[in-house]
Amino acid sequence: QVQLVESGGGLAQPGGSLKLTCAASGFTFSNYAMNWGRQVPGKAFEWVSGIEDDGSDTYYADSVKGRFTISRDNAKNTVSLQMSSLKPEDTARYYCGKGPGTSRSTLLEITNWGQGTQVTVSS
Repeated sequence: QVQLVESGGGLAQPGGSLKLTCAASGFTFSNYAMNWGRQVPGKAFEWVSGIEDDGSDTYYADSVKGRFTISRDNAKNTVSLQMSSLKPEDTARYYCGKGPGTSRSTLLEITNWGQGTQVTVSS
């Protein structure tokens, strides 16, 4: 069964950096696009970033564009999110999600998400 395990969350100062990593198993990782999403308690889930199966194209929400970088290592079955220039509004629980196919999809089409890792940006 699909398993997605996020790690790397923690506390960072505004302007700081943090790198999240998602370890995937239970499916042929290299055949699927991967995504990152985030959620603040009581608020709507927000799609953050996506990457195609071979890493050829990447996509970002406007809120993180220019500050976050998504990457993947198909040999290790991992996808990462390098976050820089962090802002307090980036505080959320971050989740790794498996896409339904090789290319980008709508948020509702991403049905497999991990348990998440907490990111807190504060002074």
